[in-house]
Amino acid sequence: MSSISISSKGNMMSSSSAPAGLGLSSGRLFTVGLVSSWYLSNIGVLLLNKYLLSNYGFKYPIFLTMCHMSACSLFSYVAIAWLRVVPMQAVRSRLQLLKISALGLVFCASVVSGNVSLRYLPVSFNQAVGATTPFFTAVFAYLITVRREAWITYLTLVPVVTGVVIASGGEPSFHLFGFIMCIGATAARALKSVLQGILLSSEGEKLNSMNLLLYMAPIAVVLLLPATLYMEENVVGTTIALARKDTKIVWYLLFNSSLAYFVNLTNFLVTKHTSALTLQVLGNAKGAVAVVVSILIFKNPVSVTGMLGYTLTVIGVILYGESKKRNK
Repeated sequence: MSSISISSKGNMMSSSSAPAGLGLSSGRLFTVGLVSSWYLSNIGVLLLNKYLLSNYGFKYPIFLTMCHMSACSLFSYVAIAWLRVVPMQAVRSRLQLLKISALGLVFCASVVSGNVSLRYLPVSFNQAVGATTPFFTAVFAYLITVRREAWITYLTLVPVVTGVVIASGGEPSFHLFGFIMCIGATAARALKSVLQGILLSSEGEKLNSMNLLLYMAPIAVVLLLPATLYMEENVVGTTIALARKDTKIVWYLLFNSSLAYFVNLTNFLVTKHTSALTLQVLGNAKGAVAVVVSILIFKNPVSVTGMLGYTLTVIGVILYGESKKRNK
């Protein structure tokens, strides 16, 4: 009897531990799948933007951004209102809507400037400049909120900036206007993150990133429509004429716009299932992967000096993240 009892207990233990192991394994696979999807969508939209705006010759960065925002508007509504990926958060007041609109304007400036820069700069250099986001975040945080960081945190920003200066000097495809646009995109991205923390800081106004995108994306479309019609003359007619000659442009735009939304969705899900710090570490690695992939695909010339500068910037960003974590 006792042997049967022991045997049954052993079986029960092994049967209960198996699902737990399977659950842990499936959880890890899910996280790996999420991170892989985030990497693929981020790098994919970046490379496709570069291909359309530079190699393919579709020279309409504002219109391309408007396509992205239109897709984000549609897919955000489907994901939140129909699929209930996250609970819908309502806009509570006109003042909150005004704040969201201000963020939408800065967001537009960031995406448009980034797309414009891709017309003139290789992805590798674009990513090197984009890695200086922590520098601009620290500057805007100090100027707007007068919030000071520890001196060691500011010290880590020295290699961040120095690396970009070195990379700029060693970049064979350097273009001044493209560089200015890329700096503008990076600064606008940092400004949005600082303003978001200030404008939507009260408990009644906090929105998760998916709900914020739901409200910002349509506002961005409204802002971008007159801009593209005025600044990119006959863009609709040219796009239609191009589509008649080559239908692939339609599929490029549809896929590219869908990827733009998927970047935001996977960014939210990776943060939710890991942590903001993990996302930061993965983001640093993503930039390096994007640089390597873009060089392999577009075969743009790179110099040893440029790669050393980019490496120094990434090291500075990692040190900045560590410093912020320790001084919390």
